[in-house]
Amino acid sequence: MVEYMGNTMSVPFDAESEIEGIKNWIRKWFEENGPGAGAVIGLSGGKDSTIVGKLLVDALGAERVTGVLMPDGVQADLNDSLSVAKLLGIKYYVVNIGGATAGLKEGIMEACGDGLPLGRDALINIPPRIRMSVLYAIAQSLPGGGRVVNTCNMSEDYIGYSTKYGDAAGDFSPCADYTVTQMKQIGDALGLPAQYVHKTPSDGLSGMSDEDKIGFSYETLDHYIETGECEDAATKERIDRMHRANLHKLRLMPKYARRTAEGD
Repeated sequence: MVEYMGNTMSVPFDAESEIEGIKNWIRKWFEENGPGAGAVIGLSGGKDSTIVGKLLVDALGAERVTGVLMPDGVQADLNDSLSVAKLLGIKYYVVNIGGATAGLKEGIMEACGDGLPLGRDALINIPPRIRMSVLYAIAQSLPGGGRVVNTCNMSEDYIGYSTKYGDAAGDFSPCADYTVTQMKQIGDALGLPAQYVHKTPSDGLSGMSDEDKIGFSYETLDHYIETGECEDAATKERIDRMHRANLHKLRLMPKYARRTAEGD
């Protein structure tokens, strides 16, 4: 069995029961961390933000959920995000971050010159970090305040397939303990359209599907997370290597503990 931050996935999965647990947890979290506050969610048109958005609406009511669509210039599937916002019945804003990302990239490259050329991953990760800044700006501007939801799932978190301080950030995370396979089951149980729940996952940044980019299927990854079994040794090593390399994204920021007394 593979450990995931101290947890193991070994019990049968009951999507209906999990849905009720998540909704109750969301309500309790807001009671303790923002009574009257709204939830702010970035809507990509993919399964995770669609599912989490539906859970938020069911738990808090549509009037307390605000969606934010953040295309970087032109987004090919922007209509999916718009359709999700309308399906959920929530207020939403469209904030095009194209100018911000272009300006930031230009500013960094101008400052660093040829001495520090921006790498491909650095360029890819700029938009998600700008998007998180947008979400927090809107959250802090809502009457009564807002709380930003993290929409990551266990499978992506396990291998670090998220941007630190980008989509990996947030104030609360309802679905971080569920694999991609389980998220699809939750989405189906919620009655969401299959076109969103089973949409081919893509980061929307690299032009590749998630599975093409990481080199294995989510089905293979989820099976390994839940059982510790992986038939292909090379794939197992790749998953383990990605997990080890990205643990810093899952742990609290380490800090030096100052000595409080002589000799401590």
